[in-house]
Amino acid sequence: MRFLATLLLWLVTTVALAAAVPAMWVQQTVISEDGYASLAASAATDSRLQDAMAGELTAQVIALGADNGYQLNPVLVSDVANSYTRNSGFPGQFAQANRIAHRWMFTGAVPSGNSTDEWLIDVAPMLSDPSFSATLGSLDLQVPPTLTVPITVDTPELQPGKLRWLATWGPWVSIGAAAFTAIAALLTLAAARSRGKALTALGVSALLVGAAGWAGIEIANRYVEMGLNRTAGTIRVVAETMVAHAEDSLHWWLNCTLIAGVALVVLGVLGAVVGGVARSSTAGTSPGTAMRSR
Repeated sequence: MRFLATLLLWLVTTVALAAAVPAMWVQQTVISEDGYASLAASAATDSRLQDAMAGELTAQVIALGADNGYQLNPVLVSDVANSYTRNSGFPGQFAQANRIAHRWMFTGAVPSGNSTDEWLIDVAPMLSDPSFSATLGSLDLQVPPTLTVPITVDTPELQPGKLRWLATWGPWVSIGAAAFTAIAALLTLAAARSRGKALTALGVSALLVGAAGWAGIEIANRYVEMGLNRTAGTIRVVAETMVAHAEDSLHWWLNCTLIAGVALVVLGVLGAVVGGVARSSTAGTSPGTAMRSR
């Protein structure tokens, strides 16, 4: 009966861990505005994203000049844009632009100038960078306070605040899943006859979850591709790079889970060996043996 109880608790712990790891990752990396901004800043160090944003900024500057009666040199503007996206200040400004996009999806906050339901990113702060303003200033061309670029095509499936429910419940779900997993693991240890074997079993749980997570990412890629098809223009490359860095982040979490699993297995095996040696030593020193030794 005790074995069955331990087995059931182990299964519950494994399932809970399989839910807790992705839930915590989603909360920390996607739902959290700071986490999403950090992801964007990390992606902004990728040359693919830098090239794509340089192309988008070039197009916006040329269009802005045309609207004000100026015919700008595309090569010159492109050189300025490429220089800007490779300077140290670009990741921070790109992260700030993505904070605004994040609020659109998770809180429903709509940037000024957005008259549609498209998911937009505001590039005006980037064009206000000194490297651009110096070029534009010679033409007496002022960047407007807001200059938005669509991230996705206009679709009724994407509305402001579409993921507000995740922002509300995400923190509670991630904390609850982590707490439930910890409680289930402690109960498994308490119910087991051998703590060493229980630790080993918990390590196997972590290994299973880590491996399943890697497999799950591969399966999910087809659905991610469908989502990327909703992006527009050079923003497609930006979105692909963001997704790639998000996958790298999730891989890191799964690798930590695998490492923790290996550590628990090693500790469990060592604990089982030490416990076996201790029991053998105790059994060998029986009362009869002690009397004969006297």
